[in-house]
Amino acid sequence: MKGNVLVGQSGGPTAVINSSLAGVFKTAMDRGFTKVYGMRYGIQGFLEKQYVDLADYIKNELDLELLKRTPSAFLGTCRFKLPAIHEDRAIYEKIFSLLDEMDIEVFIYIGGNDSMDTIKKLSDYAIITGATQRFIGCPKTIDNDLALTDHTPGYGSAAKYIATSTKEIIRDCLGFSYQKKNVTIIEVMGRNAGWLTGSTALAKTEDCDGPDLIFLPELAFNIDKFVKKTEALLKKKDVVVAVVSEGIKDKDGKYICQYTAGSNTEDAFGHIQMTGTAAYLAQVVNEKLGCKTRSVEFSTLQRSASHLASRVDINEAFMVGGAAIKAADEGISGVMVVIDRLSDDPYQSTTGVYDVHRIANDEKLVPRDWINKEGDYVTDEFISYLKPLIQGDYAPMMVDGLPRHLTMDTKGYKDLYKLFMNQG
Repeated sequence: MKGNVLVGQSGGPTAVINSSLAGVFKTAMDRGFTKVYGMRYGIQGFLEKQYVDLADYIKNELDLELLKRTPSAFLGTCRFKLPAIHEDRAIYEKIFSLLDEMDIEVFIYIGGNDSMDTIKKLSDYAIITGATQRFIGCPKTIDNDLALTDHTPGYGSAAKYIATSTKEIIRDCLGFSYQKKNVTIIEVMGRNAGWLTGSTALAKTEDCDGPDLIFLPELAFNIDKFVKKTEALLKKKDVVVAVVSEGIKDKDGKYICQYTAGSNTEDAFGHIQMTGTAAYLAQVVNEKLGCKTRSVEFSTLQRSASHLASRVDINEAFMVGGAAIKAADEGISGVMVVIDRLSDDPYQSTTGVYDVHRIANDEKLVPRDWINKEGDYVTDEFISYLKPLIQGDYAPMMVDGLPRHLTMDTKGYKDLYKLFMNQG
């Protein structure tokens, strides 16, 4: 008889992270594992013995479909850095004691770079001590910066939301263009990788010219050159829309947000809080050019807008969750599931696995030849890579005009089937 599965979610959530959780649960049940436990608030919550039996919340196919459409982390997430094994062996002894106590056979962690570091350390400890548990990383990040995978679940949906919102912002700007010249600066998430920022180029369609300028963090940002480019554009048109990554830096490596509004507060992994880049640049443009300016920061909407999730993204998120269980069931440990692209037209993908040591603490950046020579836009190669990932949609399950989500409180619903049937 097979043992139990323990699954957790870590780091910043996405619109499809729960689809991976659904994939883990369904595949584990289909493959005969006894129970699937969910860590509340990742490894940090698990250390405090916070976990749930997912069967208490996912009781039928409707619950499973609802979970796939639910944004954020159903189980709760954390940003917790496990110390090196030699620095604090006691914490590993506690974790593995709990795993033994719960008869855990498989440990799945859904997350990004920092989460893969956790999988690496736990699998290393298991090898050192001869523990039998298997540890599998399940990719998740809107930043699309995990190495060795073609792309990450969460990226396609975030890109779809960002591109759509950029089109709508441009329409809004054009509606006011008769009053005076104006400049709008959009700030997009992305500390060191510009995959999300570049997705705004998708807004360039038959009915929209798209943004005028796009600046990714892969290249040094020069404020004076930015102002000059904006001034030159304003001589040709009334409305200028520029997009910047939150993580753009000057030639000395200083984040632009640190010039005024950025915070030097660091999380457990040494990442500073990033905000205010667009607001600062809008202020600079206003002072130097005297035109009307405004800044737009999508903030957490980029990772939580499940109403605009990509069908491709939701399906692939579910697929990698299932693949994580399959790999563990086949005796594999210390790996991360990856997505391999088979073709673009028609778009097809499959899953594989790679040693997590080749992935943890690494970052996949936008290739230099996918950014134009001037460094202020992305190329057609970038667009061709991204377009297949935003296709299709999953209609939200609507109740009283609003999308319904699966939450810990949903356990109290007597009959979800009746609830939806009553909506007609």
